[in-house]
Amino acid sequence: MSQRPATPTLESPVSIEPADLEAHRVALTAYCYRMLGSAFEAEDAVQETLLRAWRALDRFEGRSSLRSWLYRIATNVCLDLLNGRDRRARPIDIGPAQTAATPLPAPLDASAWIEPIPDDRVVSTDGDPAEVAVARESVRLAFMAALQLLPPRQRAVLILREVLRWQASEVAELLDTSVASVNSALQRARATLASREVGATEAGGELDESTRALLARYVDAFERYDMAALTAVLHEDATWSMPPHPMWLQGHPDIVDWCLGPGIGCRGSRLLPVVANGSPAFGQYKPGADGRLLPWALHALEIRGDRIDGITFYLDTARVFPLFGLPPVLDPDA
Repeated sequence: MSQRPATPTLESPVSIEPADLEAHRVALTAYCYRMLGSAFEAEDAVQETLLRAWRALDRFEGRSSLRSWLYRIATNVCLDLLNGRDRRARPIDIGPAQTAATPLPAPLDASAWIEPIPDDRVVSTDGDPAEVAVARESVRLAFMAALQLLPPRQRAVLILREVLRWQASEVAELLDTSVASVNSALQRARATLASREVGATEAGGELDESTRALLARYVDAFERYDMAALTAVLHEDATWSMPPHPMWLQGHPDIVDWCLGPGIGCRGSRLLPVVANGSPAFGQYKPGADGRLLPWALHALEIRGDRIDGITFYLDTARVFPLFGLPPVLDPDA
């Protein structure tokens, strides 16, 4: 990962301090993450955005807002990165459900998958509660998967107009296009999201008491490896996927068969809570040969109503766990 830029030496006609640019880091990371679907690429894109801004300070004359200028740079960085690339997805988006008896397929490259991201990298909690709720909702995995279906420029229009609430004229100026083109792109993007039954601005608030109780039941059931208790907190059609493997399961019977079959090594695991993509998540540590508890998966939960609708188990713990500040090993007696 690149180092953060040093203080610029160029003098700008407009007085801009390093902290003025740094203040936009979380918002820019959220924007780039929605565009790219990767936590690591988003951070690199923001770093490149800030570097370009530092180098161009002498050409920034304040005719547009600092925010608009930074988003223009960030958009160009993201469009360059997306040029010619395949879209990122979730396992449930690329093929039908399989059974627990299906051999685990070979993993795909990390670039195939939408990656999880910690909330504190993309959600500023000191703003208006309604805006914070929208920010959380707009990084949910289901919404991220729908965004990846959009062509890159259409994706930028949807994010800027529906999530960030920019005016059509502002977006047109940023993308060097017309207001009519922006409105047309937004209409097509909305139709795509509607076909996936995903809304762009469904507010996601703080966890209520019933949701916290549901999560406690999930942790208890998983750590005791009690299949009756585990399925009781899952919808009957709940999904279970394990990137980087392009395979997913659906429904209680296959989930139980997997847990008691190929996944039996997870018995005796412990879960540590984190927050990913605006939703509850857990770092899972399973017993190793030496008795220690070793990283195994990040559980990213999707909740619908009073039960869990889907769980994505991110198995690339070498990359994901440090991102969430999760320890490299757990002492079972701690």
